[in-house]
Amino acid sequence: MAYFDRAIPPGGEGKVTLRINTKGYEGEIRKRARVYTNDPHKSIEVLTVRAFVKGPISLTPRSVYLKGKVGRDITKTVRVSAEENKPLKLEPSRFSLSDKVRYRIEEVEAGREFRVHFTGVSNAVGTYRGFLKLKTNYPERPEITIWIKARFLKSG
Repeated sequence: MAYFDRAIPPGGEGKVTLRINTKGYEGEIRKRARVYTNDPHKSIEVLTVRAFVKGPISLTPRSVYLKGKVGRDITKTVRVSAEENKPLKLEPSRFSLSDKVRYRIEEVEAGREFRVHFTGVSNAVGTYRGFLKLKTNYPERPEITIWIKARFLKSG
């Protein structure tokens, strides 16, 4: 949302206020706004706002892509970190690829950092998309979703 002075005298100053709703955003965001003027030399000015939105829980990376030949260990890891000053608890809620991918949750630092390891099942040839949903004890973010893409090829 933008608020601005409608008329600015030549050589004068004006104010442009940009308001960004960061709900649902995490990490780096960049938003642009065009300011149209009656200046014949510069009729459009682009303003860029860059910010880093810190959420109560961070996922690095936010999704995984498992790709490789069946029969080989294909593993990817997602780091889940508490960004609040209270212990984080994770509990599996729903997993859509249980016959294609296995996962294991490792608590690295009690209540602060977890690693979720995803590994392809040895006979699951094909391309798959799915997710793992984890319940948390944070009311600000009661559930997190880790998206999974997998492509397992025949060996040989």
